[in-house]
Amino acid sequence: MFDTYQFQKINTQNSSQMEKVRQFLLGMGLGIDADVEFFVIATNSERIVGCAGLAGNTLKSIAVSANLHGHGLSTRLLTEVVTHAYDLGRYNLFIYTKPDNYLMFHDAGFHLLTAVKDRVILLENSKLRLKQYCEQLHKSYKPGNKIGSIVMNANPFTNGHRYLVEHASESCDWVHLFVVKEDRSFFSYSDRLNMIKAGVKDFKNVTVHAGSDYIISRATFPSYFLKDEGVINYCHTAVDLQLFRQYIAPALGITHRYVGTEPICKVTRFYNQQMHQWLSTPTIDSPKVMLVELPRCEQGDSPISASLVRKLLFDNNWPAIEKIVPATTYAYLNELFSEDTSAYHAKRRQAALRTAKAEQLSLG
Repeated sequence: MFDTYQFQKINTQNSSQMEKVRQFLLGMGLGIDADVEFFVIATNSERIVGCAGLAGNTLKSIAVSANLHGHGLSTRLLTEVVTHAYDLGRYNLFIYTKPDNYLMFHDAGFHLLTAVKDRVILLENSKLRLKQYCEQLHKSYKPGNKIGSIVMNANPFTNGHRYLVEHASESCDWVHLFVVKEDRSFFSYSDRLNMIKAGVKDFKNVTVHAGSDYIISRATFPSYFLKDEGVINYCHTAVDLQLFRQYIAPALGITHRYVGTEPICKVTRFYNQQMHQWLSTPTIDSPKVMLVELPRCEQGDSPISASLVRKLLFDNNWPAIEKIVPATTYAYLNELFSEDTSAYHAKRRQAALRTAKAEQLSLG
């Protein structure tokens, strides 16, 4: 029976094939997240009977026809998509799925990280990785009555970011700053990390932590990386914040989390709102983390933002950039763009072109 199944990898850019996948998932009560890169489909007599998608290192939209449940097709399908992920060098894998599917994926080697009751569960293909990560974090534990935390992308690091760090540093015995790891921003992770480290090195009570899959990643909070599509998902924020409160905060004794108000991006603004709930709700069996939301730092009448810096960069307006970024960031940006062969020159031209096209469309 199983020999009649054919497995095929479908790129999401293949519109004709993707329409069939979309219709199959629709019949299963599922949709397709915009960040899915490809699907593996199982067909029988050219009819789709199962599919599984991969977005970064997260398996999504996994479904098998109801009449084939219990026949081993789910396991074979999962094996196919995991093999493709391994071929891409993605070994730390996660699954977003419905709670009803827990046993199936647990039997395939995936272990529960956290759950949003009756809605979604997040699993990963290791039962030790998160524990080991928290043990590594604990080596940076600092005693104190008030231990702060900040999570930032800093694309790039601005005076607004520094203002947030400065306030937390003055208010806390120690501050743990986590850098978003995903390479989905204009500036690479390594460059963002370097700009942050340079920009906060004068604070003696701040530890900068490298990013991980457990803090604002495509696994825990995919909405963050789908801002352009306006994706806001309650479950995404709940998963990310529960992991922070239940595992990361206790490992470091974190009591407070600092954020800036968000007047521009509705996805980040929604995330900030959800923090008030998930970091302090009594239904979670972990110490509360108090949220401190500071007014966004402004230059004149406009809030300072990384997106503003990028726009000025696309316009080649260096004098304006210098006013809203630390001297360390300004020097780093100059270095990045000093060579005509820099990859960032091409990225800047492409981004500026996209912006111009978007403005033309908005004007009709």
